[in-house]
Amino acid sequence: MRKNCSRQFKALVIGVSTGGVTALKHLLGGLPADFPIPVLIVTHITPDSDDGMAVLLNSLCSIRVKEADELECITSGTAYLAPANYHLLVERGGTLALSIDPPVNYARPSVDVLFESAADVFGSELIGVILTGAGSDGSKGLLKIKEYGGVTIVQNPADAEIDSMPRSALQLLKADYVVQLRELPQTLLRLVLEKP
Repeated sequence: MRKNCSRQFKALVIGVSTGGVTALKHLLGGLPADFPIPVLIVTHITPDSDDGMAVLLNSLCSIRVKEADELECITSGTAYLAPANYHLLVERGGTLALSIDPPVNYARPSVDVLFESAADVFGSELIGVILTGAGSDGSKGLLKIKEYGGVTIVQNPADAEIDSMPRSALQLLKADYVVQLRELPQTLLRLVLEKP
């Protein structure tokens, strides 16, 4: 673990797959309604899914949770979920874009696509989190966040419902924090609330 370098963060990106509903209930449920940065999330869902996950999480959490819309401007206190069958990207100026480009790592939406686009926009002012899930999606994107000077967080594989995504990430990079799910909301709050 490294000591926080006291900086202002602009966004938090999260990648999750199998076990995602439980993980996101806990993580987002631990964040306040006035969480000071936007949260962007890719979870692997079936192409015909509706916005049920966003509706459920919004009903359970203080922070606002919604599906991302094309050209939407991101704001603090809101968590944006990638819609089924669309890649979610961040564009300059903090607007969202949805893409039907081919799957990446067998997934659309792909965690790597979100993480890499967010790293290009926010650089060192970005926090990236990999949670439970199968496969390796998100590992390359998390590495890019680290290379750009952002903060990288991985759920402890032993704590994950499915450990493939966290293990893959940790094989590719040395994360700044490897934490249990129960510790994650407090870790994030410490990072974003510490003033430079």
